[in-house]
Amino acid sequence: MTEVTISPPQTLPVARRIDYFSEEATARVKSRYKAEARFRLMGAMAVGVAAFFVLFLMGDIIRKGLPAFTEHVITLTIPLDAAVIDPQGTRDVATLRAADYTAITREAFRALFPHVKDRRERRALDGLLSTGVPDDVRDAVLNDPSLIGRPYSARLLLSDDADLYFKGVGTKLLRASGTAPLQTSETGGDVTLSAPSPVFAPLLAEIKANATRLATASERELAKLQLSAGSGVSAALDAKRAELTTRIETLRKNVADAQAPERLDTSLASRLIAFQGGIIKLDEVAPARVTGKVILPLIPGKAINDWQIITYDTPETNRRLSDLEITWLEHLKAQGLVQSGFATRFFTNGDSREPELAGIRGALVGSALTLLVTLLLCLPIGVGAAVYLEEFAPKNRLTDILEVNINNLAAVPSIVFGLLGLAMFLNFFGLPRSAPLVGGLVLALLVLPTIIIASRAALKAVPPSIKEAALGVGASHQQAIFHHVLPLAMPGIMTGTIIGMAHALGETAPLLMIGMVAFIVEVPKGVVDAATVLPVQIYLWSDLPELAFQSKTAATIMVLLAFLIVMNGAAILLRRRFERRW
Repeated sequence: MTEVTISPPQTLPVARRIDYFSEEATARVKSRYKAEARFRLMGAMAVGVAAFFVLFLMGDIIRKGLPAFTEHVITLTIPLDAAVIDPQGTRDVATLRAADYTAITREAFRALFPHVKDRRERRALDGLLSTGVPDDVRDAVLNDPSLIGRPYSARLLLSDDADLYFKGVGTKLLRASGTAPLQTSETGGDVTLSAPSPVFAPLLAEIKANATRLATASERELAKLQLSAGSGVSAALDAKRAELTTRIETLRKNVADAQAPERLDTSLASRLIAFQGGIIKLDEVAPARVTGKVILPLIPGKAINDWQIITYDTPETNRRLSDLEITWLEHLKAQGLVQSGFATRFFTNGDSREPELAGIRGALVGSALTLLVTLLLCLPIGVGAAVYLEEFAPKNRLTDILEVNINNLAAVPSIVFGLLGLAMFLNFFGLPRSAPLVGGLVLALLVLPTIIIASRAALKAVPPSIKEAALGVGASHQQAIFHHVLPLAMPGIMTGTIIGMAHALGETAPLLMIGMVAFIVEVPKGVVDAATVLPVQIYLWSDLPELAFQSKTAATIMVLLAFLIVMNGAAILLRRRFERRW
């Protein structure tokens, strides 16, 4: 017989009593609730901070970019003299194109200011118009030769500096009315306005206060330069210190006497007096008289009872437009010749060195051609590779290596693809530089891993029962995949493709490496023509010194963001429209 050892009975564990209602248990529950509330609060604060910065960034971009969507023009009647434009009366296109439209438009514009005779002033007056104005007039004549021989009412584009002035960039204008009677007298080209009482005393006090602030600022600047004293200091710093010392002494000396006349220079705010259609720029101010030069003609020898003191708050040395140019622009505005409208040129023109003429049409077309090449290459290759790897490829070491490398390529920096495109497509194959064809090839390499990964995920999301049912009714493996699985996965594939295209649209680094940073004026007509794209256009304009290009840059960013939002929105709509829950 087999002996069996019987172990003694074990004592059953006593059920642990759970404490729900003691003070310690209640405190622990409250502590957990408080921790959860703190966690939620921290999450809400993180979302709020992120939303704040996003809104701040978008608001700053919109604030800077909105001025680029408007432009200022002046309405001007231009006499299109047939003897100048078409002396033979042949209406030949070559003859009409060769006419001197620059002289025609300038003479018509100068006729608004017949008193401007000095060559330097006439050059400054001509600079208020855009350099593209003659081209606009020529295009109008070529489109309608019947305009020749009769007055032509044209809307002429202003220069970038004039346009920015009307948009509030430049200087602030302050006006103060005066009612005391004044008498005018002219001596050696200077006009003196005198009054029986010290009506200009407040103006003189204000000028002296400004001079005091300027002297204080100059003293601080001189103190900083004094710290640079020592051996090896350049002569330029010594000259700057001497200049500042002289300016401080002059300003302090003039300010010391409250009743002494004050001379106005370009470092102080400009003061002008307007009366009876004329304007005088002041050179010297005393309590009861002022002296200056005529900018706009006035009627001398008559008593003046209604006049204005105009202040250009920003000193002339700190702005692009001179006092004379601002006065001319204000005169045009007072006559109702200046209008503001939508800047269609921003969307219809190519790039230009003149900010008011620069547009994004070339970049838009270049982006479209580049994305078209990218889509035609990466969509069939990416979907085919995803279908093969997911449904047909054998599961072995080689396919594992391919999958790992595809996932790694999705995380490779974009500039690496640019270097690859530079080495292969440009240097080895000799394809044209700065062409949408090369840009599309490079971006296709960049986007291809993303599309493969998204397509494989979409194929995996289709229930296996779909394929099994197709196989069960006699379909081949290929028919089951291409007739049933792939159509059901197509919404996810299209979503991944659109997101990949949006990624490609915003890329700059790889395109810079293949030379798409060139200055391109003409709009490309094919994939082998020189072109640029929106991100590169933003990069180019952001590096230019003209102030007007800042708003152009921000406006182009707005257009690019609009495209990205539309593309991502389309991806979301596709996913919601065709998404199926199995």
